[in-house]
Amino acid sequence: MKVAVVGATGMVGEVMLKVLKERSFPITELLLVASERSVGKKISYNGKSISVIGLADAVTARPDLAIFSAGGDTSLTWAPKFAAAGTTVIDNSSAWRMDPEKKLIVPEINANKLTKADKIIANPNCSTIQLVMILAPLHARYQMKRVVVSTYQSVSGTGIKAVKQLENEMAGIQGEMAYPYPINRNALPHCDSFMENGYTKEEMKLAREPQKILDDRTFSISATAVRIPTAGGHSESVNVEFESDFELNEVRRILNNTPGVVVQDNPVTNTYPMPIYAHDKDDVFVGRIRRDETQRNTLNMWIVADNLRKGAATNAIQIAEYLVDNKLL
Repeated sequence: MKVAVVGATGMVGEVMLKVLKERSFPITELLLVASERSVGKKISYNGKSISVIGLADAVTARPDLAIFSAGGDTSLTWAPKFAAAGTTVIDNSSAWRMDPEKKLIVPEINANKLTKADKIIANPNCSTIQLVMILAPLHARYQMKRVVVSTYQSVSGTGIKAVKQLENEMAGIQGEMAYPYPINRNALPHCDSFMENGYTKEEMKLAREPQKILDDRTFSISATAVRIPTAGGHSESVNVEFESDFELNEVRRILNNTPGVVVQDNPVTNTYPMPIYAHDKDDVFVGRIRRDETQRNTLNMWIVADNLRKGAATNAIQIAEYLVDNKLL
């Protein structure tokens, strides 16, 4: 199994390497790929020092699998070149997510849609992944009508420049700005760029991607995405209106029995999900499960996950594991 990690020097790329090692993914040859300015840089993996190579050399090497986390423009240009060389690409950018010819995959939900013919597979947005992990089993039981979600997203979702901005501001250092305003002791209702409809791209990803993953457009989602000064982990306040009524104990039972989901929901002991406890974990955590007392058949929840792991690297590698286990490579 020859595997290329494209964007290996970035934040998500580094976590991908960590997760590949942790999960003992079957690699016989690892290609570490990045932009020209990083070519020749040495990265340690599993006790070996590996030199970073460029994209053209990586395509020529014809890996079995290429896991991309190098930005949408890079994916649009290079993923088809890898695919044409026979490589299966799992792409973590937004480039292919809404392409009707490409599958958008959360393995626990819809990996069974994958075939050998799928040479470019899209990894969903980080906030989408943790949202649909909770919504999917409840939708199957109660049928969603409308979802209102507000996110509280870590600076790590923006990248290393944003993490550095937060660290500088906390230390009182004037430095390069990833955001138009300070992020320390602040909250920015501004994730990604604004669109003509007044929503940001991040908010529209949350509105559209779950419908594609669940292959169902009978429900609607309205989102507000906010960046907060946490170093890692995204949180979501979610209000869901269902067609059918529910019992809270059954909701908890359904979620407790969902692989990859951990219920943390006991107000008596102050037990609820928080980013600080989701850090470096692959599960999606849900709590504050309660009925909306203002509207019929409506539920409130609080959802937290590590955005660099299940929200990005781990989900991509779980897709790769499914391909290997089902002989689709």
